[in-house]
Amino acid sequence: MPNEIRQFMVDFRMPPVQNERFTSRIPDQRALVNQYFMDGKLATYGVSLEYARVWAVFNADSETEVLAWVRAMPLTRYMQFDIMPLTFYNVAGASVPDFSVN
Repeated sequence: MPNEIRQFMVDFRMPPVQNERFTSRIPDQRALVNQYFMDGKLATYGVSLEYARVWAVFNADSETEVLAWVRAMPLTRYMQFDIMPLTFYNVAGASVPDFSVN
């Protein structure tokens, strides 16, 4: 049976103080996050500056695959993180208005 795509939650903890080295890598981080979305690797990505946390849900064959993607992210070297397999993960779909031909 081929590998089944599973989902993994990554809980990142940002450093208490974000120095210039950290903030200068934010554009590169955002670019890679956007690429991960386009590639279907990333399902969700949320940042809370108030709590110094980042949460991401990845679609992957294995935790090892997620770890490789996470390590490739420019800000990971400044953060601690945990990877947790998800049993299930539901999100509400985006609402798109019906197209009208009138």
